Amino acid sequence: MTAQKKIRVMIVDDSAVVRQTLASLIEAAPDLEVMATAADPFQAAQKLRTEAPDVITLDVEMPRMDGITFLRKLMSQRPVPVIVCSSLVGEGTRTMIDALEAGAVDIIQKPSVATREFLEESTIRIQDAIRAAAGARLSKRRPVPRGGPEPRQSADAMLAPPTRSRAMAKTTQTVVAVGASTGGTEALRHVLEALPPYAPPIIIVQHMPAGFTKAFAERLDQSTQITVREARDGDSVIRGQALIAPGNQHMMLHRSGANYFVKIQEGPLVSRHRPSVDVLFRSVAQSAGPNAIGVIMTGMGNDGATGMKEMRAAGAHTIGQNEASCVVYGMPKEAMKAGAVAEEVDLQKISGLIVRHGAETV
Repeated sequence: MTAQKKIRVMIVDDSAVVRQTLASLIEAAPDLEVMATAADPFQAAQKLRTEAPDVITLDVEMPRMDGITFLRKLMSQRPVPVIVCSSLVGEGTRTMIDALEAGAVDIIQKPSVATREFLEESTIRIQDAIRAAAGARLSKRRPVPRGGPEPRQSADAMLAPPTRSRAMAKTTQTVVAVGASTGGTEALRHVLEALPPYAPPIIIVQHMPAGFTKAFAERLDQSTQITVREARDGDSVIRGQALIAPGNQHMMLHRSGANYFVKIQEGPLVSRHRPSVDVLFRSVAQSAGPNAIGVIMTGMGNDGATGMKEMRAAGAHTIGQNEASCVVYGMPKEAMKAGAVAEEVDLQKISGLIVRHGAETV
């Protein structure tokens, strides 16, 4: 039997401690290996002349050339899947949004010496990010104009088990729930920028570490006709507004009379993530039933497939992003296999469907 080819990773970071820590976390997985390490972009460029990795992990603050400049050069000349690995300090959050716009397929928190639980979750996050990045579809880019043990939890860890009956009869309020992961930052930008000011309320889980979602929401808010911001516990869900789940916290939809609001809380990893799309989608199935639209977009893994299936069973209209327009066709594929998706479409058509189906329920 032929051994499975390993995903080869180059680590670019000026800290020898971080290079060693990342290397140990990466090589703990049997399907991953560290091909090379470099202390700055110039060393990385030299090594790239003779050997190309499948994925690069890249620091931002380095001597001789910063990581964002190197990323822009790399993506305009010789695209390689890049994961930006940075500490969550100072102005880093806005810098990370710049990195995503420059072509990084994901961002991860730089690992540190902490609790065993933190290190286990960091290992899962880093390994999954590398696997997803290795399968990313890339093209040369131009700058975007500014505007260990694997925890196995289901959404039952956060919510009651699914009910057999529908949540409620049709109402005049439609809620749109969106889930995305790798490649989702750009995909969400395309969808939200195309929405009119009167778009139905939108609640979003984008897999992203704590500290980054606020800057991400602020950047989107500058380029859209709707209001976009990081969700806070108890926020009302209203027309013309999109709420993005805070990194490292689950977001759930609740209903009080005719009004919807979100609940933000901590909890275990669900479907390997926090926030989890499954947690959001199941809460929408329970609280909104047929008064909802579910959208699952680019990303690796199966987060969202179970929750979207429950949404469809509750009468919601469900939409999946098609393979051709996904950076990683993982989450939508798993939702399709589960029978959770009513229609699968190109990224460019999603905003129109949100408006059309949202209007149909009013």
